[in-house]
Formats: sequence, structure tokens, C-alpha cells
Amino acid sequence: MDWRSVTFDWNRARAFLVTAEEGSLSAAARALKLAQPTLGRQVEALEAELGVALFERTGRGLRLTPAGHDLLDHARVMGEGGRALSRAAWGQTEAIEGDVAISASDAYAGYLLPPILERLHRSEPRIRVEIVVSNDLSDLSRREADIAVRNVRPSEPDLIARRVRDAQARLFAAPAYLDRLGRPADAAGFSAAEFIEIDAAGSLMGLLNARGLTLTPENFPYRCRNFTVTWEMVRRGLGIGILDDRIGDADPSVERAVPGFAPVDFPVWIVAHRDIARSRRLRVVFDALVEGFGG
Repeated sequence: MDWRSVTFDWNRARAFLVTAEEGSLSAAARALKLAQPTLGRQVEALEAELGVALFERTGRGLRLTPAGHDLLDHARVMGEGGRALSRAAWGQTEAIEGDVAISASDAYAGYLLPPILERLHRSEPRIRVEIVVSNDLSDLSRREADIAVRNVRPSEPDLIARRVRDAQARLFAAPAYLDRLGRPADAAGFSAAEFIEIDAAGSLMGLLNARGLTLTPENFPYRCRNFTVTWEMVRRGLGIGILDDRIGDADPSVERAVPGFAPVDFPVWIVAHRDIARSRRLRVVFDALVEGFGG
């Protein structure tokens, strides 16, 4: 290969790629932890090196030119190669020390992870753990996290996963709230109960009605996508909520609600990038999560 044919600074190509992906210089500067003027100069320098305009400057920001669109796919290939190189180099160490980022939902991060991390820290005190709390799927290929706790099997070919548990979600409520309802003996008696919806699509209402309840939007005075907040609302007697029974059954301030309600089954997966095979540190944390969530 004639390396002299590469006539541009690769770092500037990264500036172009991130700016195009993030949609603006300001967002790209935040992502790269650079000053916006510095990033702007890098993009302008790349345009000069390549002899093409990559962006049109508009009143509302930046827009890719036709040439920019054509070159973006090539820049993405470079970006993926750079990430692969970083992952491979980062994973070469055999020392059981350093940083590991774990992505988990707010409920798992708040209620199930702490005892697992406590045991891990006692056995491997030189591992530093960052908790990435997200109810959305973190992109492990882009290193948004190193390991993730998920309820769905990953489909990406560069990820590995271990199914560690078939969990069950149940309905819970504070005893005082059930007392106010008169403690109905069956699902039909909960037609006047108040529930906490989990999303704008009415997923919980649909699920419960499919399982024998007869509920309308009036039964859902609250909606919250954060399960930790939802759980606090349940504990305070605002209504009935649904959560992993490992968490609910461990909380003495609540009890199972709706007699005869069949639990909702769902899997728990521990997921990581295939590069975990090169790092003892990641394997130790992965195994700790498998044991903790599977136990």
C-alpha cells in the first residue's frame, strides 16, 4: 500500500464523523470533550486537505454537502476500525484492575446491583465500577458500557450473552392501600383500583386487561417510565405497580396485590462485547454479574 496516498490527518476525519453523527459542532465538541472552535478548525482543515466542502453552513447549523454524504460512509468505516483497535488494545491487560462500566435499568441498578458490587469489591478491590443507569439498550459496540444487564437477547453478532434467570414481574401495593380498597378477593374487585402506568402507550393497561382485569385510562392517574420512582409511589400507597418479584418480595413495606394474577415472565441476560475474552478484568465482572443475577 502506498501510505503517501493518505493525505489527510486521521484525527480530523474523526472530527468530521462525529460532527456529522451528532448533528452540530457544539454536540460533537461535547462528545469529544473539545472546545467548539478547536473542533471547527479541525473540520475546516480536513476540508482544505481533501479539497472539498463537507458541510454547508446554514442559519440553523450545519448540513452535509453531497460530497460530505459520499465521504461519510468511508469515515464511518474508519470510526468502526478505530473503535475495534481501541477495544483490542484496552482488553490486552491481564491485570484485574481498572475501570468497568455496567449498564442496567434503574430498578436493577438501585435494588439488585449494590450487593453484587459489594461482594465484587471485597474480592477485587482494584476494579472501579461505573454504573450507567438507562432503561434503554446501551450500545456496547460504541463503548457506552462494557457489560449490560438486559431483559432481551442481543442480536448484534459482535456481542456475547448469558441467560442467567427467568424472572417474574408481579403486581405490588402498600398494605394500607389494599386496606382502603377493601382487599378484593379476585381480579374483578380491582376495577376501581389505581395503577401506575409504565409508558405512554398504555402497555400495562393492555397487559392487565389481557389477564382478566377490566381497566380504563381512569384507573391510571400516574405514568412513570422510571421504575425506582414508580416503586416509591407504590410504597407510599399511591397505587399498584409492577416490578420484578425479587425486588418486591424483599421489601417489607409492600405485598403482592391482585390475588390470582399470573406473573409476567421475562429473561435476564448479561451481555458484553466479544472482546471480553481478552480482559480478565471484564471476565471477572461478567462472572460476578452472572452469579449475582442468576442466584
